[in-house]
Amino acid sequence: MSDSKRTPPAPHIMEEIDRNLKKAFGQLAEEPLPDRFADLLAQLRAVDSKKEGGADDR
Repeated sequence: MSDSKRTPPAPHIMEEIDRNLKKAFGQLAEEPLPDRFADLLAQLRAVDSKKEGGADDR
């Protein structure tokens, strides 16, 4: 059976999936960002701010 012919799950099944995903990943989303990721984000923001500052006027 192809994916286009599948019947979507019942609403109560979708709600249960949603609840379980929130349980599984809710705690993870609340954990602090590791320092190396925070450093990488800071570097990306610095590059973006240089671009917005007119360093690359095309």
